Amino acid sequence: MTLSGIIFDMDGTLVDSGLDFDAIRHDIGIPDGHPILEGVAAFPEGPQRDRALEILQGHEREGALNATPYPGVTQLLDRLGRLEIRCGVLTRNSRLSANTTIERLGWSFDIVLTREDAPAKPDPTGVYAICDDWNVPPADVLFVGDYHFDLQAGHNAGTRAVLFAPGSLPEWADQADWVVSSFGELEELVDQLCGDG
Repeated sequence: MTLSGIIFDMDGTLVDSGLDFDAIRHDIGIPDGHPILEGVAAFPEGPQRDRALEILQGHEREGALNATPYPGVTQLLDRLGRLEIRCGVLTRNSRLSANTTIERLGWSFDIVLTREDAPAKPDPTGVYAICDDWNVPPADVLFVGDYHFDLQAGHNAGTRAVLFAPGSLPEWADQADWVVSSFGELEELVDQLCGDG
């Protein structure tokens, strides 16, 4: 492939936001293991859904204010800038929490899409939108994320998918084209794809 761009998930990939997804489910009243956004959307429009969104946004706000970058992220983003490889973010988070996190950490991306901008991953619409914005074919883009929705969104759109797994490998690791445990390893992969390594 010709590496022209990288799309990153945010929470659990670029940053550790400390979000406790089980606590979010509990506070909202969503069954254990059920995807949160889909659980919120299942509530009928009105006070119950509004309350669920308010709880979710409160957790996200806290996460955005406490998010810390994984080691090597800023170095890699600087390197990608020098290589003129486009960088984007596609997150299931809100626009407010994504902007808060990115601005706090002093990062800039070519494009950031949130759940207000496109259907949530694993739907590939956001990936297509980013590739269209860049005028780059999905086959020349990497999608980097820590969850199987990230890998599925990337594959559904035709990108190559990289699983970021700094701890133990999840059961869906075999869905990834590559697995990295650090941003140093991701930088090595970028070098290989660019013919520099």
